[in-house]
Amino acid sequence: MSAHCQIYLITPPAIADMDAFLETLKNTLSAAPVACLQIRLKDYEDSAIIQAAQAMSPICRDYNTAVIINDRPDLAKECKADGVHIGQNDMDYFSSRELLGEDAIIGVTCHNSKELAFEAASAGASYVAFGAFFETETKAPKFRADKEILTWWDQAIVTPCVAIGGINPDNAKEIIQAGADFIAVSSGVWNYQDGPAASVKRLHQLCLAQD
Repeated sequence: MSAHCQIYLITPPAIADMDAFLETLKNTLSAAPVACLQIRLKDYEDSAIIQAAQAMSPICRDYNTAVIINDRPDLAKECKADGVHIGQNDMDYFSSRELLGEDAIIGVTCHNSKELAFEAASAGASYVAFGAFFETETKAPKFRADKEILTWWDQAIVTPCVAIGGINPDNAKEIIQAGADFIAVSSGVWNYQDGPAASVKRLHQLCLAQD
């Protein structure tokens, strides 16, 4: 049975013990299918991000999980990652595509804007990201999005959409039902009361549900 929505996992904002995290990552990815892992370590030096990507990538490959670097197409290229996620204030889509090549995954933050999403999809973005849909532990969202935008996008546009912002196993169902192709989850996995593996299992079951 194939899922009509997939899990888009984002690293914690800080990783105190990399060896312990790698073990947790392995257990998490083995628990249920995870489409991709975005390495999002905003307060880290470039060298530390590269080291983190080099450590996580083999585990991700073992579980067919794509590796995405947050914000930095240059680091994505250096890490030989599968792609990059860019915000509205990062390197533009066309420059990112030129740097990373036609096969790279390039996703674009579009907040709650249909106009920005149209622009990104027309340019050729691999996916557009809408949010935040809920309060989030990871960062203070500047924009709030309504589920209606997911339904509208799902019905109108072929380019996949990612829903982000405060999603967890307790509220993901309504986002999936609204039409998200991917649910981006960070603290909803890593800080889940029953552990990360239990979270992705539950999220995957929700992704499989067709109604």
